[in-house]
Amino acid sequence: MSQENTPLSYRDAGVDIDAGNTLVERIKPLVKKTFRPEVMGGLGGFGALFNLSGRYREPVLVSGTDGVGTKLKLAQQLNRHDTIGIDLVAMCVNDVLVQGAEPLFFLDYFATGKLDIDTAVSVVGGIAKGCEMSGCALIGGETAEMPDMYPPGEYDLAGFTVAAVEKSDIIDGSQVRKGDILIGIDSSGPHSNGYSLVRKIYDRAGKPADLDMAGVKLIDALMAPTTLYVKPILALLKQHKIPAMAHITGGGLSENIIRVIPEGLGLHVEASSIVLPPVFDWLQREGQVALPEMWRTFNCGIGFVLVVNPSQVAAVSYSLNELGLSHKTIGQVIAQTGDERTHIA
Repeated sequence: MSQENTPLSYRDAGVDIDAGNTLVERIKPLVKKTFRPEVMGGLGGFGALFNLSGRYREPVLVSGTDGVGTKLKLAQQLNRHDTIGIDLVAMCVNDVLVQGAEPLFFLDYFATGKLDIDTAVSVVGGIAKGCEMSGCALIGGETAEMPDMYPPGEYDLAGFTVAAVEKSDIIDGSQVRKGDILIGIDSSGPHSNGYSLVRKIYDRAGKPADLDMAGVKLIDALMAPTTLYVKPILALLKQHKIPAMAHITGGGLSENIIRVIPEGLGLHVEASSIVLPPVFDWLQREGQVALPEMWRTFNCGIGFVLVVNPSQVAAVSYSLNELGLSHKTIGQVIAQTGDERTHIA
C-alpha cells in the first residue's frame, strides 16, 4: 500500500484525543476545589451552569477577559508553569473588582501545538489556585491542541471572568470629587505588564537570574505572581464607601487611574511617593528607562489604587492595615488643567 493510501487518524495529524481526556481527568480534582455552592453540575458539559437566584436583589453582571502578555514567554523559557495561571486569573478578577463586583466564575483557554499533559496540569493548577484565592469557581475552559500553530514547548493562555454587583453598589467614579485622596496599594512586582520591555532589558543584561534583589533572586522577583486583591478589597467595601478604584495594568500609573476619574477632573501624583522597589529600580537603571516611561509602562510598586474622600483616609488606612494590605498616599484629585489630565511630579 502506498503512503498516499495509508489510513490516517487524528493522532497522525498531530491531535491526541486520549491525551486530552487524560488531562481532563487529572485536572478534575483541582477544578472541583474551586466550586462554589452556586455551581450546578461538573466538568464535561457543553455549557457550565451557575445559579444566581436568591443571592442578589438587583444583580448587575460584570465581565472581563485578559491574558498575561509576554510574561508567558519568560515562563516558558524558564520552564516555570505553576504560577502563570495565578497571573491569568488576577489580570481578569482584579479588573472586574474595580467596579465593586465579586468574581463568580472563571473560564480559561489553553492552546498549544502539541499537548504536554504535565505542563498543562501545572498551568491549570495555577489557574485553580488563583480562583480559590479569589473565591471564584473555575467553571469550564478549552484546551486546544493545534499542530503547526505553535513551536514545540509553547502555548497561549486567555482567561474570562463573570462577576456580579448589586446595582446600587456599582462603583463607577461618579462620586469622585476634587480633593479626594489617592491611596496606592503595593504590588508584588511587575505583575503581568511591561514584559516585552522586561525581557529586552533582562536579555541585554545577560540574563542575570540570580542577581540579588534585597534578598530575592532577580528571576523570582520578575516571575512573582500578580497580587490578587479580591478578597481583602471586597471586605473593605463592606466597611467603607469608596468612590473609585483602579487596577494598575498596561499603561501604568499614568494611564490607569485617570480611567475612573470624571471629565473635568485630573490627578496629581506625588513622584516622591513612588519609591521604586528593587526590581523596578534595577529595570530602570539597567534599561536606562526614563521615569515617565516607567510610569506609563509599569505599576512601579503600586498595583491597585483607591480614590478616597479626605475625611475617610484615616479609617480606610486602618482597615487596609487590618486586612494586611501595605499602602501609602500617593496623590490627589485636582481640577483638570490643559489636555494632560495626569500629572506625576
